[in-house]
Amino acid sequence: MIRMTVADMLEATSAVLIAGAATTSFEGVCIDSRQVEEGAAFVALLGERVDGNRYAVPAIEAGAHVAVLTREADPRLLETAALYGAAVVRAQKDDGEEFMLRLARAWRLRNPQWAVVGVTGSVGKTTTKDMLAAALAVTRRTHATKGNYNNLLGVPLTLFSASPDDEALVVEMGMNVPGEMVRLSDVVKPNVAVVTNVGTSHIGNLGSREGIAREKAQIVTGMRLVDGFNAALVLSDGDDFADLMEDAYAKPAGIDVLRVGAGESCAVRPIDVTFDEDGLPYVRLAFSDGLELEGQLPLPGRAMVYDLLSAMGAAWAIGTPREDAFAGILGMHASRMRLEVRHAAGFPRVIDDTYNASPASIAASLEVLFSMKCAGRRIAVLGEVGELGAESARLHGLIGAYAAAKPLDMLAFVGGEAADVMADAALTMGFSADKLERFATAEDAARVLAPILMTDDLVLAKGSRSVGLDRFVEGVFAR
Repeated sequence: MIRMTVADMLEATSAVLIAGAATTSFEGVCIDSRQVEEGAAFVALLGERVDGNRYAVPAIEAGAHVAVLTREADPRLLETAALYGAAVVRAQKDDGEEFMLRLARAWRLRNPQWAVVGVTGSVGKTTTKDMLAAALAVTRRTHATKGNYNNLLGVPLTLFSASPDDEALVVEMGMNVPGEMVRLSDVVKPNVAVVTNVGTSHIGNLGSREGIAREKAQIVTGMRLVDGFNAALVLSDGDDFADLMEDAYAKPAGIDVLRVGAGESCAVRPIDVTFDEDGLPYVRLAFSDGLELEGQLPLPGRAMVYDLLSAMGAAWAIGTPREDAFAGILGMHASRMRLEVRHAAGFPRVIDDTYNASPASIAASLEVLFSMKCAGRRIAVLGEVGELGAESARLHGLIGAYAAAKPLDMLAFVGGEAADVMADAALTMGFSADKLERFATAEDAARVLAPILMTDDLVLAKGSRSVGLDRFVEGVFAR
């Protein structure tokens, strides 16, 4: 993890030393005083609900060597810092987010030996990131994004937890407002970048799919061109904005583009895909230099094949032997709440894909539901999708219509007005009212549905995190 002195910190961030010595060293960065470890730097973020500055004293008492403030220091904090020999720093313009980004950028620049892959996309970026981490770990000491640490705070925390001994980093890079990807790319400085696809996630903030594509393409702005790495942008050939991202962003930046997909000219393409009764794909891959690989993925659904193509393309571009990379992916495990198939004696099988959702990912998850063998009923419990802005009604209507076109035995929608839109669209498209349920909360859905689910049923749970359908899943297994 990050190791620096306060002097290094001040130089990197333009912060000001309030108390203590610039020679004070720290190891690790934390933004939660409850998670402070001995010797860490605690950054007191000023949020809408919580003022982290209030926890600077307990952070120092817990062992923090440095407290970074985003407002004026109070006397008690200065007394505590003097008592424990800690340093107190105030972030420039009291901007904790910018402080984190600048410090993370400095740590990245101190470690040019890292082979860094940045992964973004509307759908599939977490699975692609997980596949890449498994692929690179076969031959390199690899560090990767954990959980949802993919934003302006999470990405710095991911870099802070990486060690100089690490050889490869896989960094998931999310964005939901204009300008965010430029800031992240400047910090991560990926050697290879992946854009899995361009969908409708965050369209409410970015205006259109083209706006999303242009924002994601900004991942090339910070790409680091150094000897020993074949710097490249990996794009899905089937994405309708791939040409835009290549011609308007990658080529002007001098970045090579590696296309993956079904086309004969793609660097990585599937030449045969079959599915077993659990929906697991058996894939034969062909590479543009003639190499072929085949094996069964441990994750269900056709969408996994496209994530595999992106991961293998990036692994190839970063210089990992492809046979090793493929073997690593075949041996990986699913991230929790991402197409995780859960089952226990006496309970139905549940496809837990509750971590987050977009219209496209809901469609992909429904395909997984129907790719798996099922002796009982196929049931979908779908939550509303956030951050769709002015497109919310239209896109939720499309979700409802798409679900209605599937031969589901039961369909449930969870949430507020957007869930009503999905339900109305499903009914308009002819889905039987007798098989459709509507719930305000995940708890309501669990209370009503859990008692009537049977052991042979197969249930998909999918929705945005704000709906909390993970609570529905837990309710199913708690009855």
